[in-house]
Amino acid sequence: MSTSTASSDDKNRRAPAGERVADWADGRLGIYSLAKANMRKIFPDHWSFMLGEISLYSFIIIILTGVYLTLFFHPSMNEVVYHGSYVPLQGVRMSEAYASTVDISFDVRGGLLIRQIHHWAALIFLAAMLVHMMRVFFTGAFRKPREINWLFGFLLFVLGMFTGFTGYSLPDDLLSGTGVRFMQGAILSVPVVGTYLSMFLFGGEFPGGDFVARFYSVHILLLPGIMLGLVVAHLILVFYHKHTQFAGPGRTNTNVVGMPLLPVYMAKAGGFFFLVFGLIAIVSAIATINPIWALGPYRPDQVSTGAQPDWYMGFSEGLIRVMPGWEINFLGHTLVLGVFIPLVIFPLVLVAIAVYPFIEGWVTRDPREHHILDRPRNAPTRTAFGVAWLTWYFILLVGGGNDLWATHFHLSINAITWFVRVAFFVGPVVAFVVTKRICLGLQRRDAEKVLHGRESGIIKRLPHGEFIEVHTPLDQADLHRLTAHDQHKPAEIGPPVDENGVRRKVGPAEKLRVKLSKGYYGEGSQIPKPTAEEYNEIAAAHGHGHGHEEITTGHGKH
Repeated sequence: MSTSTASSDDKNRRAPAGERVADWADGRLGIYSLAKANMRKIFPDHWSFMLGEISLYSFIIIILTGVYLTLFFHPSMNEVVYHGSYVPLQGVRMSEAYASTVDISFDVRGGLLIRQIHHWAALIFLAAMLVHMMRVFFTGAFRKPREINWLFGFLLFVLGMFTGFTGYSLPDDLLSGTGVRFMQGAILSVPVVGTYLSMFLFGGEFPGGDFVARFYSVHILLLPGIMLGLVVAHLILVFYHKHTQFAGPGRTNTNVVGMPLLPVYMAKAGGFFFLVFGLIAIVSAIATINPIWALGPYRPDQVSTGAQPDWYMGFSEGLIRVMPGWEINFLGHTLVLGVFIPLVIFPLVLVAIAVYPFIEGWVTRDPREHHILDRPRNAPTRTAFGVAWLTWYFILLVGGGNDLWATHFHLSINAITWFVRVAFFVGPVVAFVVTKRICLGLQRRDAEKVLHGRESGIIKRLPHGEFIEVHTPLDQADLHRLTAHDQHKPAEIGPPVDENGVRRKVGPAEKLRVKLSKGYYGEGSQIPKPTAEEYNEIAAAHGHGHGHEEITTGHGKH
């Protein structure tokens, strides 16, 4: 009797409220099955993977602080007379945008700290994005099936650049106004449509009365909305394709060795988010950035001394500063080539970065999926291209700050400009050659380690008087790491005639592909990996007592 009563009570007992809500949601959204399939997903653990997380967390910080700033900012160019708490500016005529930014800095509780966190987070976001993209590039993580994700990341970086530009233009201070004037001059250099674009953007002659409001809409709605969609798509593809990993024992193209998403990875990720947030807050609290009150409001007849854009725009600034002031007259129109040519080069460089994965895929004709990362030394040509581009970028960054280099180091600004002009062509070539030679040298050292082991620093004297250094054999993990990479064979055009004796037609595109393939993987572009036969031959020689004790037998295939 008591048993039946107990079972009846169990049936009538209601589940806890949280469980009922979860059951309700699962019946409509399938949360349980989704969580069961994905919450234990494995992610590899390597310090370089944290670069992408820094970008993501900085983006979240930008969104949070940006929402706070929108509550107090007035995106208007209507003129007002300042009567706020910052005494040096009292009685000065300025735009509402500038006045509200000064009020945020001095009259809104925590306003200056939030402003600086927002600005520093934007700089760190783009810096982390660049370094993250370089990690992806140098390790070959952009290869199939991740070409589309490379494009998403590239678009995030480019949109971040323009979001940053529109953001630091909003306060309408003398520095940001100088940057906007710089951009307007570049737009005017576009033949035929330049003046129309300028009038449309500024609502009339520069500076017009609408550009702050228009930049504001673009800065807080259009660009962040697109970027948020790209971030979600980027993360979905990372989840779908699974994370790349470095070569190591037990790691293949069909598995991932690491930690589960829940609870380990999420706990580490949560802690890392607060660490990033805390460090940005500390930097923002002790390092002033963009002190607009010291610069004053923008006036078209004034230019800020030492006006410099944020670092990510230094590339375009350097292009224009070091370009000769060429002009030509064509059909009654003046073409300002000194500005227009850099304006064309800048997007072409960005396009080249965007399409590089497809170019390398076309050269290799490799249909396989790649989930194991390359060591940069094992792809010398690709690594050399990356270092050459970075060298080019930093050279132009020097050109973009030629006035500051001249004043701080007491140099001639003309000498700096001519140095940048020469280095613009010479620097990337030198960087390419040097980087490639370094990579090949590191490959030779790896091959030597595989065949002869690691130097131990112990000197031994043989019975016949010869002194040798004893080498320590590598363990299986190191042997695998040093020999796990692929080595492509360069493409060949093939015989001039086919099997029927008919002359084969080889198009210029195929000839170019073969030539590039030889540049990537031909003789002098990679060092052959040690083979099992070479290893066995050396091991057999050492087994006959010829002195070197660096190789042990029983080594597996590599």
